[in-house]
Amino acid sequence: MTLEQLRIFVGVAEREHMTRAAEALNVTQSAASAAIAALEARHGVPLFHRVGRGIELSEAGRMFLVDARAVLGRAASAELALAEYAGLERGTLRLVASQTIAGYWLPRQLAAFHARYPAISIELAIDNTEGAAARVLDGAVELGFVEGVIDEPALAHWTVANDRMVLVSDRAADTIDEDWIRAARWIVREQGSGTRSSFEEVLRQRGVDPSDLTVALMLPSNEAVRSAVEAGAGVAVLSQHVVAPAIAAGTLHDLPLGLPRRPFYALRHKERYRTRAADALTDLIKETGK
Repeated sequence: MTLEQLRIFVGVAEREHMTRAAEALNVTQSAASAAIAALEARHGVPLFHRVGRGIELSEAGRMFLVDARAVLGRAASAELALAEYAGLERGTLRLVASQTIAGYWLPRQLAAFHARYPAISIELAIDNTEGAAARVLDGAVELGFVEGVIDEPALAHWTVANDRMVLVSDRAADTIDEDWIRAARWIVREQGSGTRSSFEEVLRQRGVDPSDLTVALMLPSNEAVRSAVEAGAGVAVLSQHVVAPAIAAGTLHDLPLGLPRRPFYALRHKERYRTRAADALTDLIKETGK
C-alpha cells in the first residue's frame, strides 16, 4: 500500500466518479482504476460497489476512507515539517473554506498572501461547515474557514471577520413577523451548511422552530438559492456578499427581519504541527482586519 494509492482512493471516494477523480488528481483513468484494483486485490475487500456505469463506496470503503485521510494528513504534516527548513521560500499551504467564505471573503486575503509570499502555493478545497471541520480534524488541510460554530474539542477556533445575513425575496414586504415567517415558502441550503445553521439559530432565538418552516427547495449552493429566489420560488436568508449585486440590480429585495451579524471563524487542529506559512496567513488576516 502506497501513499499514492491512498491519495487516489480518497480522490475517487470523495467524488464517487473515476474519470472526474483522475482529472482532479492529474493521473490517467487507467492509473486510478489500477490503484483501486490493487488495494482491493491486496486485501480481498471491495472498496466500491459498481452500479451500472457508476460507483458507490462500500461499507468497508467508508470505514477505510477515515483512516486513509488520517494517514495522508500525517504524511502531509511530516512533509510540512521538513519544508519548514526552507522558511517561506517554498511549500504548499492547504486550506478549506465554506462556500460563502471561499467565494466572497477569502480570495482577497489569499491575493494579499500571494503578493507577499509568491513562492508558497495554496490549495483550497470547498466544503460546507461540517465538512470543512472534518478535513481540518483529519489533517487533510491545515486551516479551515467556516461560518457555523463547531463543537469539537480538538479544534481551536477564532473569529476572523463578520458577515451580515439578509432575508431576501423577489418582492418587497413592509412587516416581517413570526406568522409571516411560518407562512412563507423557504429556499434553504443543505444540512451542515453554516448559512443554514446560523439562520436556524436566529429562528430559535425568536421562538420559531425551524421544523415549522415550509421548505420549498433545499439546494447545495448559495448561487442556486439566490437564483431560485430571483425566479420567485420563495424567500431565503443569505450572506450580504451573495445577494448585494442582485439587491443593487433590483432583482431581489432586502426584507426587514433585523438579522444579527455572524462571525466567520478560522479553524486549526490544536495538536498538529503549525507551519510558518499558516501562521503568516493568519497574521496577515489579523493585519487586514484592523
